[in-house]
Amino acid sequence: MKNLALLILTVFILGACSNSSNKQGGEKAGIKNVTLTAAGATFPMPYYNMVFKDYTSEFGTLLTYGGIGSGGGIRSLTDKVVDFGATDAYLSDAKLAEMPAEVVHIPTVLGAVVIAYNLPGVDGLKLSDQLLEKIFMGEITNWNNPAIKANNEGLALPDMEITFVHRSDGSGTTYIFSDYMTKISTKWADAVGTGKSLQWPVGMGAKGNPGVAGTISQTEGAIGYIGSEYAFAQKIQTALVQNSAGNYIEPSIASVSAAAKAEIPADTRIMLTNSADPESYPISGFTWIILYKEQNYNGRSKDQALATVTFLDWLVSADAQGQAEKVHYAPLPDAAAEKAKAILRSVTFDGQSILK
Repeated sequence: MKNLALLILTVFILGACSNSSNKQGGEKAGIKNVTLTAAGATFPMPYYNMVFKDYTSEFGTLLTYGGIGSGGGIRSLTDKVVDFGATDAYLSDAKLAEMPAEVVHIPTVLGAVVIAYNLPGVDGLKLSDQLLEKIFMGEITNWNNPAIKANNEGLALPDMEITFVHRSDGSGTTYIFSDYMTKISTKWADAVGTGKSLQWPVGMGAKGNPGVAGTISQTEGAIGYIGSEYAFAQKIQTALVQNSAGNYIEPSIASVSAAAKAEIPADTRIMLTNSADPESYPISGFTWIILYKEQNYNGRSKDQALATVTFLDWLVSADAQGQAEKVHYAPLPDAAAEKAKAILRSVTFDGQSILK
């Protein structure tokens, strides 16, 4: 009986320690029956869907994400209907000044905007700066154009009309693509420019990365720009794009990471397109979470604020970043992750830092 009593006492103590440890872990993760809601960019959505689910499973905090485009993510944060927004286009100084309160940017992952096309049997298509300009400005309209053929000796290019597919919604993917085009083409810069929504010279629109990917995959002769994961998931062909060093580069984890070999500013707002690195894929970029620096607004509780910044701190940690390659994104370089963590420690509730 004495031994039985000791065994029961030991089990009770171990159980109490375990519950205490779990409780501390829960408190550290900001778990107090809090649900976090976010919306925005479709470019990082495969990554977010994966890691949001992982975080909910491990820590219990429920996260919901709506892929409504970067423009929608910015509007949702402006209207204060989400805990945080998501965008592939950082907010300019002018846009930041228009926001209801100070906003900070947290880079979460790097990705490629690929030039996807649908030409059965035509693999390894190479597109130079000049070809991209002429195709997307509507000056080259057929796949067997002599300029395309001269740049792709050995490929049997069909006598087929080119159909350009672009985004119909406000999109950070469009911003990254058009930022690149503006850098490589004076004609594009003057006529179209850089933005989340554009006046397109030619083409047909589709909503979100999933919409553009679906349209390209169903339309022979189509070409367009999408987040790399959508092309890989649907097995859509992707072109090798000429970078600033003149090299034709395939989108990959290594070539996207090479684009991030730049000095990252303290606020992390930087475009990585047309990188000078000779091994870089030229249409690469960060995607960001945006949130208010002061979290006490619209009746938000301190628990809600704690859950928000604690989750984001985990999102830029090695645990979450280590998952990026599973869905064809590149993890943040250490310098960017460190700056993101510093920004999160500047986020406040009633003027007091939430994270130490």
